[in-house]
Parts: sequence; C-alpha cells; structure tokens
Amino acid sequence: MVRYRLLVAGMVQGVGFRYYVNYTARLLQLTGWVRNLEDGEVEIEVQGPAGEVDQFLAAVRQGNRYAQVDEVRVKRLEPVLEHGFEVVG
Repeated sequence: MVRYRLLVAGMVQGVGFRYYVNYTARLLQLTGWVRNLEDGEVEIEVQGPAGEVDQFLAAVRQGNRYAQVDEVRVKRLEPVLEHGFEVVG
C-alpha cells in the first residue's frame, strides 16, 4: 500500500481534469481526493496498491483530452485509513 501527494501544473483547471482524475481513481479502486488550488494547480492525494497507483500516475501525467499537464510533482506519504475517492474542491 502506497500513498502520494501530487501537485499537477499546466492547463488543468476548467477542463474536467478533476473529474477525469476521480473517474480514473475509482476505476482502479484507489482512495484519496482531488482539489483545485488557488494558484491554478491541482492537488491530489491517492492511495492503493503500488501497481494500480503507478497506472494512475501514468494517467495523470497524460491528462484528459482537454488538459495539458506540464509538470507533476510527487511526494510519498504514510498511508491512512480511508474509503473511496472524491473531488473536494
């Protein structure tokens, strides 16, 4: 079980990116959350088995067809007890 905080920069607000992230995380049965930040970036915390989280990271780096992902900064965190994945802001 791994958990990461991601900060995603680029054209990632107002293009359905959070909902793409939410859909992808739920498809892979991961937990966590996603939200927009005031500086135009998107923050994500994601948790699950390493293989599925790696697939998720690849999908985030690719983005949906409307987003342009310029940079993804990744920080490893300690796993926490949680259920589900949600858009929180």
